[in-house]
Amino acid sequence: MSTPPPPSLTDPVSAYPELRAFSENLCAPLEPEDLVPQSMPDASPTKWHLAHTTWFFETFLLETFEPGFRPFHPDFRFLFNSYYNAVGERHARPGRGLLTRPTLAEVFAYRRAVDERVQKLCQELDDEARTEALRIIELGLHHEQQHQELMLTDLKHLFAQNAMGPSYRAALAASDSAPSSMGWQNHSEGVFEIGHRGEGFAFDNESPTHRVFLGAFALADRLVANAEYLDFIEDGGYRRPELWLSMGWSRVQEEGWQRPLYWKRDGDRYREFTLAGWRELAPDEPVSHLSFVEAHAFATWAGARLPREAEWEVACGSQPVEGNFIDSGRAHPAPAADGGKGGLRQLFGDLWEWTQSAYAPYPGYRPTEGALGEYNGKFMCEQLVLRGGSCASSRSHLRASYRNFFYAADRWQFSGLRLAKDLS
Repeated sequence: MSTPPPPSLTDPVSAYPELRAFSENLCAPLEPEDLVPQSMPDASPTKWHLAHTTWFFETFLLETFEPGFRPFHPDFRFLFNSYYNAVGERHARPGRGLLTRPTLAEVFAYRRAVDERVQKLCQELDDEARTEALRIIELGLHHEQQHQELMLTDLKHLFAQNAMGPSYRAALAASDSAPSSMGWQNHSEGVFEIGHRGEGFAFDNESPTHRVFLGAFALADRLVANAEYLDFIEDGGYRRPELWLSMGWSRVQEEGWQRPLYWKRDGDRYREFTLAGWRELAPDEPVSHLSFVEAHAFATWAGARLPREAEWEVACGSQPVEGNFIDSGRAHPAPAADGGKGGLRQLFGDLWEWTQSAYAPYPGYRPTEGALGEYNGKFMCEQLVLRGGSCASSRSHLRASYRNFFYAADRWQFSGLRLAKDLS
């Protein structure tokens, strides 16, 4: 994939045009027909992502600060609102793929018009308004990076429904290598501080910092690989109810799960659907597109467990944000580098890592005031936390305190697992 990498967000105003352009650059390998359909209610069309991220800047920035504000189109406030009740009514999420109008050309015109107005506004703001406007721009850019990742995950799900098995990027190199050996990193018990420490951008759900007590634990030094998950399958993993949480076993029975979302059996071998189309399953790549309940069942089968999110953050410590991100253009998880240095591998990038921690507020948490307070806090129910980022994430979007969250049965995201265990 030849798309230029996303920019740094050190200066939001300078980063704005390049980061906005990156959303459209991600569409370069696509045909117009690819941008309109919706493959399931949880996914959104690429065209909707392009419009919604523009709606964010129009609604929260221009409407607040632009003198004589007038909307680009009066219906867009309704059509492209995602879940902000304070903003007003919205088009039903499962029907986003029915929005053949506005046309794709009109959505791109919408983006150009809002971008011109945002950049003009940034030149005209007085000092008092500029501080708040910059905060909203920075939040909006990180919000757009989330949707850039969703564009790829939703597109992959869409392409996987197509009998032609279309490709988004050039073919990936074949591999039949065995995964590198898995090691463990031990951590002593103690009281630790987690949460965002106030340096640089963070979402409100990463704060405030607070202390946690952790018993002695160990984390696997890399993600679980395809070959290891295949052993779980061949040992009857999807047929053994004792390995599964009740909800997970119900989902296995109701939906006939037998393997990860994008795997299929071809004789005595397995193939996997990727953004490069169908290919032979690579044994050494990390197993991806797992739900929480699948990750939990595997960990139980392996005699281990999933990490707690505090354990992940403590173990991550001061590790640099390095890994396999969308910046590289691979758009697929990569095998772990050879071990032997005693450190954790694949902490950032490749796959979001399920934890066993419920997505809940930190002690003392207060959501942002106003409509933007609906961004994270109201979803703190019935979801689980994931850490680390994925091959579809931008490097500049991530940090050790970042908390992603999805429902336990969700598996269309780039999600995998790292094992943990207690040390008694």
